[in-house]
Amino acid sequence: MSRRVFLLFLCTASPAFADANEIIVTGDLMTAARGDAAYDSVTLDRARLTATASSRIEDALRDVAGLQQFRRTDSRSANATSQGATLRGLGGNASSRALLVLDGVPQSDPFGGWVTWPAYESSALSSIRITRGGGAGAYGPGALSGTIEMSSITHLDQAAMSAALAYGSRDSVEAKGLVSGALGGGFGFVSASYAQGDGFVPIIARQRGTADIPAPYRQATLTARAVMPVSARTELQASLLGFTDRRTRGTILSGNGGDGADASLRLVHTGRWAWTALAYLQMRKFQSRFSSINAARDTVLQTVDQYNVPSTGMGGKIELRPPVGSRTELRLGTDWRRTTGVTKELFTYVAGAPTRGREAGGESNTLGAYAEATAERGNLTLTGGVRADYWQIKDGRLIEKTLATGALIRNEIAPQRSGWEPTGRIGFALKARPALTLRGAAYLGWRLPTLNELYRPFRVGADATAANPALKPERMKGAELGADWQLAENARISATVFANQLDGAIANVSIGTGPGIFPGVGFVAAGGVYRQRQNLDAITARGLEIDGNYRVGNWQMRASYAYTRARVQGSGPALPLDGLRPAQVPNHMASATLGWKGVSVTGRYVSSQFEDDGNVRRLKAAVTFDGVADVPLSDHLTLSLRAENMANAEVEAAISGPGVVERASPRTFWIGIRFKR
Repeated sequence: MSRRVFLLFLCTASPAFADANEIIVTGDLMTAARGDAAYDSVTLDRARLTATASSRIEDALRDVAGLQQFRRTDSRSANATSQGATLRGLGGNASSRALLVLDGVPQSDPFGGWVTWPAYESSALSSIRITRGGGAGAYGPGALSGTIEMSSITHLDQAAMSAALAYGSRDSVEAKGLVSGALGGGFGFVSASYAQGDGFVPIIARQRGTADIPAPYRQATLTARAVMPVSARTELQASLLGFTDRRTRGTILSGNGGDGADASLRLVHTGRWAWTALAYLQMRKFQSRFSSINAARDTVLQTVDQYNVPSTGMGGKIELRPPVGSRTELRLGTDWRRTTGVTKELFTYVAGAPTRGREAGGESNTLGAYAEATAERGNLTLTGGVRADYWQIKDGRLIEKTLATGALIRNEIAPQRSGWEPTGRIGFALKARPALTLRGAAYLGWRLPTLNELYRPFRVGADATAANPALKPERMKGAELGADWQLAENARISATVFANQLDGAIANVSIGTGPGIFPGVGFVAAGGVYRQRQNLDAITARGLEIDGNYRVGNWQMRASYAYTRARVQGSGPALPLDGLRPAQVPNHMASATLGWKGVSVTGRYVSSQFEDDGNVRRLKAAVTFDGVADVPLSDHLTLSLRAENMANAEVEAAISGPGVVERASPRTFWIGIRFKR
């Protein structure tokens, strides 16, 4: 970082650097697009983001029924590669099928498409807006099932200084701090957080052996952001993000995690010809170790050491909104993203030492342009847009060699591929009555396979999955109808029915069972399953979503429910999956929070779901309750009491081939203190 940039962010730590009244910038994007009224969206405000029992972003997102990660575990105990985000039952794959952005910058891992949730600190965010469905639109490839838009705090959110310290079960510690202040005609902030804990034993008690140990974690993040005026209607937004993440998966040989750093610059102009220009750089480095445990669970052996997975994402976006009338809006834009990455691994261990090495990776590029128009005519809003993307996959390789001699075992160079993907969306919003808005939309979207899906084979326990460099892009088409009722000034309910079809859905398709030697993975032991990543014919998902909130006096209630009937359409090798439910997709999800002043209780329900694509290993339904109580001690100090999974429900998160069950977080208590001024 240059000295000038360093001094810029250092100045943001001083609230007295300039008078707060001199702030003339916001830190926001351009005003919300008028066409957004046609789509099903939910916004989590800053108060909710900072008031969850776990104090984690992914926990707050569970308030939105239908939004899920691949597994039920959170970012303290999960392997990061299982933490992709999706909506509306379009799952069955750990890569994200929802597009996550922070201040407009894509956040999924460039190599694998998963999300490193500990990188985002709730105190540095103003809100998160979740749009279910909606296709690509102005957001680019990847928004198959929806978009998750995280926004940093603005001049309206900032406190001069805040800090929090908490101690929890199993010697868990959390520390957070944020300082912010005016900077000339702008403002800035620096936010930092640290968390660690001894963790819990992932395997359920009745199946544990001496090889099973707790899963400790250690995580930290640092965010800095400055917003400065360039002219009367133009501002420059500069952001830096860095994080480190270390987790252990319950054995001495199962550590995973990584480090990352992001930087972005965005210019926002709010004049008559409104426009925004964004450029960003994303760097990641991941590592993960995998092991096998015998039937007695008293011996653990290393199977794979994924010791280095460097990846880079870079890109930019320009959007223009020319003046076309007071009741009409036109959006014109273009965006570009490049991802590169490679996994370097050691495997085939003999007597505790690796005998083979692997390198797999490549590069992908997308370049797109879009146009979207919205017209307001009386009580009716009509919106529609088209988009075209050019994609390219190149430099793909899977190389394996013998460590002792350097002799090549595999040297597979994938051919370069490219193509065009046209998409679009249309929608309407009709204010049928002062308190009732009817809306509907239809859309197309697409997603390019990740480098991980294309080139990297992997193992989980006795199961092995082969890569597939011939994977095609996923394509989604969908439609929805909904209604928003403002029942009273402080009461609102929304309901949406939808039908989506994901053509060419990438899934891990079961092909055979061990013992045996299989292409792309080698030997699979007895009880293990051999799979390959393949494009299914389709995944269809139909369902209903209901969201509501109600406030009276100091009481507040929020609730969300989603019913999804998702089914696989398969032929050829995937014919046995035809008509089955996608892996890890439940039929029902629900969440409800009841709060009074600083006290709240959140209940969540998720119905049963299947661990595997063959619908053999069923994970039981789960009900959990969380609680938060904030007790003011003074104008600036608050005592915080939190409880996760208060009833200590056994939440099944995974089942291995031999039937060993892994659980999500057990009951966890926290006590802490918060300072704010």
